[in-house]
Amino acid sequence: MKKILFLIAVLFISVGAFAQKGPKIEFKNDTVDYGTTTKEDDNGLRTFEFTNTGDAPLIITDVKSTCGCTVPTKPKDPIAPGKTGKIEVKYNMNPGPIRKTITVMSNAVNVPDGTVALKLKGEVVKKDEVNILQKKKTLMNQ
Repeated sequence: MKKILFLIAVLFISVGAFAQKGPKIEFKNDTVDYGTTTKEDDNGLRTFEFTNTGDAPLIITDVKSTCGCTVPTKPKDPIAPGKTGKIEVKYNMNPGPIRKTITVMSNAVNVPDGTVALKLKGEVVKKDEVNILQKKKTLMNQ
């Protein structure tokens, strides 16, 4: 019986020793869906919210986009344990499909190399334009 209790105690101690200590990043959502929108109806600004669930300050070292049409903004100050932060992303809203990736680099210990990939998806369509001349012609033919 003593041997079993000793083994259980050793197991708990080793699990505790391997527990990750340090900053941890947890995003509310890792994907933002713009849906179907138009340039005139949407400014293209979205936010990814995250929380530092670790026990040390979280530092976002860099935020990069897959192209120049998407501009991400990272927090300048470290995020204290238990606090939240945000990464703002501005898409230029050119017509077409939105399939972009934002790469977040940090000192987080719960993700490989402190790197997280965030995704943008959706579609920007051209707003329907009403041609006044065509509308008059249709009314006259009725």
